[in-house]
Amino acid sequence: MPIFVYNSLTRKKEEFIPLKPPKVNIYTCGVTVYDESHIGHARSLYIFDVIRRYLKYRRFKVRFVRNITDIDDKIINRARELKIDWKELVKKYIARYYQDLKILGIQKGDFEPRATANIREMIKHILGLMKKGYAYVTDSGVYFNVRKFKDYGKLSGQGIDQMQSGARIEPDENKTDPLDFALWKKSKPDEPSWNSPWGRGRPGWHIECSAMSQKFLKTETLDMHAGGRDLIFPHHENEIAQAEALTGKVFARYWIHHGLLTINGQKMAKSLGNFVTIKDFMEKYKNADLLKMFFLSAHYAHPMDYTDEKIEEAKKALERILILMDKAEKMAARRKPRLGSREFKEIEQIKAKFIEVMDDDFNTPEALAVIFELVNTANKNIEDLNFILCAKNTLKELLDILGVALKIEEKTSAVTDEEIQTMILEREEARRQKNYKLADKIRKKLESSGIILEDETGSTHWRRKL
Repeated sequence: MPIFVYNSLTRKKEEFIPLKPPKVNIYTCGVTVYDESHIGHARSLYIFDVIRRYLKYRRFKVRFVRNITDIDDKIINRARELKIDWKELVKKYIARYYQDLKILGIQKGDFEPRATANIREMIKHILGLMKKGYAYVTDSGVYFNVRKFKDYGKLSGQGIDQMQSGARIEPDENKTDPLDFALWKKSKPDEPSWNSPWGRGRPGWHIECSAMSQKFLKTETLDMHAGGRDLIFPHHENEIAQAEALTGKVFARYWIHHGLLTINGQKMAKSLGNFVTIKDFMEKYKNADLLKMFFLSAHYAHPMDYTDEKIEEAKKALERILILMDKAEKMAARRKPRLGSREFKEIEQIKAKFIEVMDDDFNTPEALAVIFELVNTANKNIEDLNFILCAKNTLKELLDILGVALKIEEKTSAVTDEEIQTMILEREEARRQKNYKLADKIRKKLESSGIILEDETGSTHWRRKL
């Protein structure tokens, strides 16, 4: 079955056909390391991790590169603000970024190149553009001549005049055109700098992605380039111009862009007091799966609004899965399944439906609906141990594709397992004697300690609250 993706370049859904199947080359724009990563970064990191996981599940050999911008105006300004060396700042936040990846359970890229480690490739790229007449030198650096590249604007679908009115202009009175963007910036005396044919300086923002993506993916044409919708213009538009002007080849065949994240209906900003870092989220909720369940509830291309209420909804959804898993494990501990492995047609059909919706532009909300269809089906067949174990294994397989680990942080409880079992026996005795008031009191006491009782025919089971 083919996979279809929405291509921002053509503005339509297309069959995904890599240049050299089953190999797939993916490049995604990573973080700029001047501050803590927030949950907007988490959505970007997670979405493209899911796409990578799913392509691997569908037997593609994925080569995945995600850059780290470690030199930028934001980095220089933040280091000045904190009165520390920019290298110290970068070192701190690269370490924090990798800690965030670990606690979120998101895989590292096959390569995560740093801009400062690839200056030579960027200079070579700029020299190539100058040789072809696409770049020129000013007193402040080297600029790309936008109007010389005839396809400029094809990704964002804007004309030159539209762009000029809404562009983030880099001021330089010597530029040929206000839209021309910096390939190389001559550094001021107190700024980080590297040697170049144009004197000491540093790369512009856009050139790093064009140079590093082609270097580490070992190709002039990427299969897939991914990033946030806010990067379409000017960043991705400029990447295309730089790359295609040099090589004369299509830079990326498929462009995938995710929607942006707001907080309680507002853009995330420190000034509004609604800036939620990944660290903040984990300190509050302790479980990365909750954030993932929230992200999965909307299509990657759509905007999302983060609220505490939505995380509570995600918690309830995750609990439904965990309750079934817990039941399956406890049933397996008490009873032996019938001999011989069996395939259940109903479960196989649900699994096929999961693949079908994920093949349709990685439709995670539909995939999540399919997962809960499997949960409901398993609960209807709860007495059939073989069915339940098959459903459990299938659930784990599908959730692993989505990077949902089903890990629960062990909480310290006021009651031990032995005390819980003793209280359950006391409650059962109270119910036998029709002392329902006492039975209810025991249940509430356990619930206040985070223990949930579930009565089934002839027995009572318990689980710890998420």
